[in-house]
Amino acid sequence: MHKIRKDLLKEASGNVLEIGAGTGLNFPYYDHVSSVDAVEPNTAMVNYAFENGKGAKPIIRFHDAVAEHLPFQANQFETVVGTLVFCTIPEPKLAVEEIERVAKPGAKVILFEHVKMEKDWMAFAQKAVTPLWKRLCDGCHLDRDTLKLVKESKIEIDRVDAYYDGLFITIIGHLPE
Repeated sequence: MHKIRKDLLKEASGNVLEIGAGTGLNFPYYDHVSSVDAVEPNTAMVNYAFENGKGAKPIIRFHDAVAEHLPFQANQFETVVGTLVFCTIPEPKLAVEEIERVAKPGAKVILFEHVKMEKDWMAFAQKAVTPLWKRLCDGCHLDRDTLKLVKESKIEIDRVDAYYDGLFITIIGHLPE
């Protein structure tokens, strides 16, 4: 997973917004960007993220906020990153709309997510396990179709790569100019 993150985040540039920073696992891979604003609503995660962000270059600015209501002005970021976060966002469509609002025209959108699998039997298993999984894992929906969500948004998809038989995907896209 670290290699996927490292390779993916080479694509980030300029002022970066990370949605759902979690424990800060991405922070070491931002050494080439101008700034990072990290949004994370789970205070337990922020404590770990703060430790992982100490000494990071650039300095990480933390924000206690949810992806559906970002505390930023419009057209502020050159890159928006989300890794393993859309599964836990209660209203993912609103989160995508907020990304579209706060990102500059032409901004890059970088996502790494586990998603609903294409094989029927795997999708069925994900759907069956999700109610219990959500309770145990911070609201995580194993069966969320994040790729469909992005395809239905204003984000233009440049590349999608699948890992582990399609359980995980990366999406690199951009907003229209």
